[in-house]
Amino acid sequence: MDQRVKPSPEEIRRAREENPKMRERDLSAQLGISEAELVAAQCGVGAVRVEPRVNDLLTGLEAVGEVMALTRNESAVHEKIGVYDKVVTGNHNAMVLGENIDLRIFPKVWAHGFAMEKRDGGEIRRSLQFFDAAGEAVHKVHLRPASNLYAYQKLVASLESSNQEPTVAILPSAAEGEGEGQGSAASIDDLRDRWSRLTDVHQFFGMLKTLKLSRREAVRMVGQDYAWLLDNDAVSAMFHHAAAGEMPIMCFVGNRGCIQIHSGPIKSVKPMGPWINVLDETFHLHLRTDHIHEVWAVRKPTKDGHVTSLEAYDASGDMIIQFFGKRHEGEGEREDWRFLAENLPRIPNPTAA
Repeated sequence: MDQRVKPSPEEIRRAREENPKMRERDLSAQLGISEAELVAAQCGVGAVRVEPRVNDLLTGLEAVGEVMALTRNESAVHEKIGVYDKVVTGNHNAMVLGENIDLRIFPKVWAHGFAMEKRDGGEIRRSLQFFDAAGEAVHKVHLRPASNLYAYQKLVASLESSNQEPTVAILPSAAEGEGEGQGSAASIDDLRDRWSRLTDVHQFFGMLKTLKLSRREAVRMVGQDYAWLLDNDAVSAMFHHAAAGEMPIMCFVGNRGCIQIHSGPIKSVKPMGPWINVLDETFHLHLRTDHIHEVWAVRKPTKDGHVTSLEAYDASGDMIIQFFGKRHEGEGEREDWRFLAENLPRIPNPTAA
């Protein structure tokens, strides 16, 4: 943890002015503060603190029309252009099920919110930015030229907080809970038995919780008929094969507060240094391939036959990104996706012995 004395709001604003092109995440890391603290320092001079009332936000965003939704973690950035429609509200789980913007949201994680205005030449860029209690970004909404500015301003006014102080209280970061073991005494036989009786991919998390296993522990234990280790270049290979074959895929990127999903084909795949990028009309993805520590192909039974996912993990054992072949409830898995997943380059499972 950074032990430096934290800069004042004035010092943060000065650093922002001196580094206008630097990304917020990078500048906050350089200053030894969270991204939420960087944004909060702009309150009164470009930022308005808003209450993270997720259900009110989601129902109000539909009127704003076309926007860009952004969800990221340390290693992947997922951007979708579309409309927030088909909203399902809830205090524990909320969803957006639109054609382009498809989200699974955990409102209790959302702790801080801001409406931002940032000058870029003669243009004003507007966004809503939400953070967890540790100051980590959970979700952002960026306006586009086609957005309804009046509806946006009305929404911001309805969510505006009475507290407009340029500082924010930050709590220690909560562990993701994926990579670290939880002291499970689950046996391989018990895991394989429960795994074999899955009828829906959504039952998987409940199974892990019951067995007190992390996702990565489970895939390492279960055996190569259900999960097998792939070469770390498998994700890049999958992108290029899927794009060449115009294969519709599902791509999930998430953090503790939000999971964002792309469903459909991908076209423009552009490697750049350690990044692999998808740069399509309504979908942009930026993935740090140098953060990938393990890639697993995972097979789960369902009532419609088994489905296969591709899952990339970082060195801490947390999942960076997950892929499926595009399918709807009640449909079997796409044969072209299954063939691709089963023929990506494998490496021996280090825990198979």
